[in-house]
Amino acid sequence: MDLQKIDNITKSFDSISLSEMESVNLMKRVDTKFAISESQFLAAFPSLSETYRILDVNNNKYSEYESLYFDSPRFTFYTDHHRSKANRMKIRIRKYKSNQISFLEVKKKFKGRTIKSRISSNTWSSDLSNADREFLTKFYPDYGNLTPSLENNFLRITLVNNNKTERLTFDLNINYKTESKKMALSNLVICELKQEKLNRKNAFYVQMKQNQIRPLRISKYCVGMMGFYTDEGIKSNRFKKKTLKLNKILC
Repeated sequence: MDLQKIDNITKSFDSISLSEMESVNLMKRVDTKFAISESQFLAAFPSLSETYRILDVNNNKYSEYESLYFDSPRFTFYTDHHRSKANRMKIRIRKYKSNQISFLEVKKKFKGRTIKSRISSNTWSSDLSNADREFLTKFYPDYGNLTPSLENNFLRITLVNNNKTERLTFDLNINYKTESKKMALSNLVICELKQEKLNRKNAFYVQMKQNQIRPLRISKYCVGMMGFYTDEGIKSNRFKKKTLKLNKILC
């Protein structure tokens, strides 16, 4: 989606700053995800201005993100997700290009809740700093066997509801790369509703239900891994139904 179109559809939203949004960081939360097409996004998005404010960073109502993911030689993090392991994690470095800030992040899934921990980091490789290593020791002591597995970048629109109790994000223009390959997922928009407790009466959730769009447990990391590593033996059979839904959107 071109930037002019994004500018046009975000004009009607009142803004919220990063500092105002700090009270809604939701580092421990329940996530509900949807995968929709750009046309479905354009149809659903405008009405949300009545109940949400939009994050504005440096006069931009969207932000560019870059992520560098790490995994073990046997792709432990991907495999745990594929097996639907109840307690699992991802480790990544995420760069917020709008304000040039980067964090080393550990994102854990525990009993259906997402728990995210992070520290500031200037690293963008497996050459971790002392502070990085000390941080990872608390969550994954065997961090020494981790290597970069995947990079992605995307544009994110972040909304905060008027009561400052939840966030709603939309990831667009999703691209992936490894050292030798690139992949773009045009027409796909991944929506993520982040709440302290699940509330299906949320305005966006209701709108998705009215349009017969069901939640989809989707991981951008797993989607990218399937695009690049199937020839190296990673399994994806348990993601078949999700893959079929994504292919309908992407085609």
